[in-house]
Amino acid sequence: MRMQFTSWATALVIVATMASSVAASAGETPSFAVWLDGLRAEARERGIGEATLAAALDGIEPLSRVIELDRHQPEVALTFRQYMKKRITPALVAEGRKALAANRALLEAVGERFGVQPRFIVSLWGVETRYGRYTGGFSVVQALATLAYDGRRGAYFRRELLDALRIIDAGHIAAKAMTGSWAGAMGQSQFMPSSFLRFAVDYDGDGRRDIWTTPGDVFASAANYLARVGWRDDQTWGREVRLPADFDPALLGIAVVKGLRDWQRLGVRRADGSDLPTRNLKASIILPGGTEGPAFVVYDNYRAILKWNRSDYFAVSVGRLADLIAGG
Repeated sequence: MRMQFTSWATALVIVATMASSVAASAGETPSFAVWLDGLRAEARERGIGEATLAAALDGIEPLSRVIELDRHQPEVALTFRQYMKKRITPALVAEGRKALAANRALLEAVGERFGVQPRFIVSLWGVETRYGRYTGGFSVVQALATLAYDGRRGAYFRRELLDALRIIDAGHIAAKAMTGSWAGAMGQSQFMPSSFLRFAVDYDGDGRRDIWTTPGDVFASAANYLARVGWRDDQTWGREVRLPADFDPALLGIAVVKGLRDWQRLGVRRADGSDLPTRNLKASIILPGGTEGPAFVVYDNYRAILKWNRSDYFAVSVGRLADLIAGG
């Protein structure tokens, strides 16, 4: 059979795909080298330059440590109180206050531009990477290639890997400097490559979106993310509340939304027993720790934090740290 191709890159993609299909039909996994050839061909087809492919992919091999971490993620289930005690330490709060003070002018400028209060930018920074100190030491390209080849979530990680190559090709960072977590989250804001392409900001105007070493880019990227998913700087995230003894459990959960006046009529009060705020914000009642844990009334900004990480533990920790950084 005679085939015609629109480009050599297209031909290589098809050949690599055929080789992988043959191996799969024989019950075999293609070698990493064969798989990587297919990845290179697809990247070329998407316009990634040869210099980038060489710098990022030449000589890489799967990382056994990444597979180990993916297969054996910790299964220790912390209670909500244990989680909060472990994550939101007095040291983290103190460091957050110092970070806010040291970067106040920059944070206020970023906050004004994107409509996000500085304390929340600092809080996310602290929860994600302890204010930039723990960003992960894995090669993002190598970690993503390992996970894409491994196949458990291969399609997802392949897309992230191609996005990582786009970021390198655009000159935002060199391949060897693109470091992050074992799962590919990058820099001080721990963006996956797809989030970087959507939300990262070149705040200092140097032509690079540098979430690894440039504070303005780090803060602006986090703020832009929140702003783009619905953040409002005239609201906070929520607060701890006290529920009446006869509170209907059917009213719990992020899907149930009522005005604060309605919650007030239903007997919900602040944690100290005083009335809820008079502004009639739309809000939900959550029990992140179950019936034995504290209750919280949460607003739209809480939902924005959940877009960053879909964990109530995480979202409450960000909100609570922001409050403590501000002196609450």
